[in-house]
Amino acid sequence: MSTPFFTDVGSPGQPVVVFLHGVGGGRHGWAPQQAHLSVLGWRSLAWDMPGYGASAMLTPYDFEHLAMAMWQMMDAAHIRQAVLVGHSMGAMVALQAWTQMPERITAMVLAASSPAFGNSDGDFQKQFLAQRLAPLEAGKTMGDIADKLIPSMAIPGGDAAKLHQAHQSMSAVPQDTYRAALHALVQFEQRAALPTITIPVLCLAAEHDRTAPPAVMERMTQKISGARYACLAGAGHLLHYEQPEAFNVELEKFLKDVKP
Repeated sequence: MSTPFFTDVGSPGQPVVVFLHGVGGGRHGWAPQQAHLSVLGWRSLAWDMPGYGASAMLTPYDFEHLAMAMWQMMDAAHIRQAVLVGHSMGAMVALQAWTQMPERITAMVLAASSPAFGNSDGDFQKQFLAQRLAPLEAGKTMGDIADKLIPSMAIPGGDAAKLHQAHQSMSAVPQDTYRAALHALVQFEQRAALPTITIPVLCLAAEHDRTAPPAVMERMTQKISGARYACLAGAGHLLHYEQPEAFNVELEKFLKDVKP
């Protein structure tokens, strides 16, 4: 397994945040957050998940091995412990990582996500896969998919300029990676892990998120002892792209309480 590529902002010795993007994302999508944290005295890593950007593909492509790749990245950066901040599928990687090496995670921010998707044999999962993969089967490009999917995931009538980076990231995802990530996604199941979490957690929802609705995130919060819940107004599923300043405010408030 080769080490994933990552952007490293900050200095050795500072407390560390690791940013984990979603299915259509990439390391560049966290640039506003990395810049903000650097001013606050935090070091941060933002990876290209295996198969994305400059990171090699992974086989098998499942959450167990994605979390292992994250540990490998942290080892390469000589980081023992970190706060994990995950968006959507990235938050699922964070939950998976908790089940492997909880002693290496000091806190987690789970944004616009859920503790389970289901299994590949469920009707909902089959319909989801068929719907998301249909454009590729019809010969469409990832850019074509981004044209339709990005606006549908954001708040209706939102600022298109703020979604430019999200569109660029999704357009650049290799088709094989996108297929593999979706197949992994529908098999994710970590509901049983929630009551075992003993570190500070922020579950961050978005008011207009139809992919991971606030009600789903509220239920997840209730199953994690001591977890905090916050909901960003005026944002959809792509909350850190749509409302980067508001996202940073919630992140900063949380990190103030967990900074060593």
